[in-house]
Amino acid sequence: MRATIADIVARLGGECVGNAGLFIDGIATLERATPGSISFLANPRYRAALATSKAGCVIVAPDMRDEASARGAVIVTEDPYLYYARLSQWWVASVRPPTLPGVHPSAVVDATAVVHSSASVGPLAWIGPGAHIGADTRVGARVVVADGCHVGERCILHPGVVIGADGFGFAPSGAGAGKRWEKIEQLGTVRIGNDVEIGANSCIDRGALGDTVIDDGVKLDNLVQIAHNVHVGAHSAMAGCVGIAGSTRIGAHCTLGGGAIVLGHLELADHVHISASTTVTRSILESGHYSGVFPFDDNAAWEKNAATLRQLHSLRDRLRALEKKSP
Repeated sequence: MRATIADIVARLGGECVGNAGLFIDGIATLERATPGSISFLANPRYRAALATSKAGCVIVAPDMRDEASARGAVIVTEDPYLYYARLSQWWVASVRPPTLPGVHPSAVVDATAVVHSSASVGPLAWIGPGAHIGADTRVGARVVVADGCHVGERCILHPGVVIGADGFGFAPSGAGAGKRWEKIEQLGTVRIGNDVEIGANSCIDRGALGDTVIDDGVKLDNLVQIAHNVHVGAHSAMAGCVGIAGSTRIGAHCTLGGGAIVLGHLELADHVHISASTTVTRSILESGHYSGVFPFDDNAAWEKNAATLRQLHSLRDRLRALEKKSP
């Protein structure tokens, strides 16, 4: 695909400063851009890369207009990252063949399942009894949508996604050497709203009694695990390897960084943001940004710091004793 900067602005808006007739043949980072590329600067921390970038055009915010235009053409917009997202959508729609509706010959769709005529089901996918796939939804290769599960409209299920496997439910039976686990049958389903995207090899388990619910607009990265009876609020997003334990309720517009863990039966309010690798062990009832990551260090220093942490309770007691003795 080739387009002039004027073509891009006519399609997506923004203000062009510089050579509007310049042809663009690709989208690239500031570091890897060529004179035929368009790039973007969304975070001022990376402005140093702007000066050395070979990009023919850069998408910038108004406060970067003069600095960026001194080196070449720019498109000025209030939110460069959002502009880049919409540019990428337009670009892909122009260069990739469209996903056509229909069911791949190797996919298996149960006779009682409902797949909308505008949806697409990829190779080796399985749509179980009573499952429902909404309009314009794309089901990738080897995806499983188990019996009774509902997937809304305009969703994207990337390859390997499993919707509606049994939740991890077992009751202990016996004691000592004879102790064993009795399976608890998972009687609920999974209900997924509209405009949800689920990354490759992610799993959303069916509910034990009620349903597991993913509301509209939720975005899940690859390898995300959502346990039984979890409810994820609208427009929340989770990065790779996030794990949500059973019966937890995640509010709307929440974000969870990669590898974050939320223990079971907890509640996160709307607009809660969890840093990567944080383990949430209690409910969070106020919006905000929460972190619980012990900073990494070289191993010897980390062991010393860890040893100090183990002594904090005794150091606290000694400090209190000294405070009582002081006049």
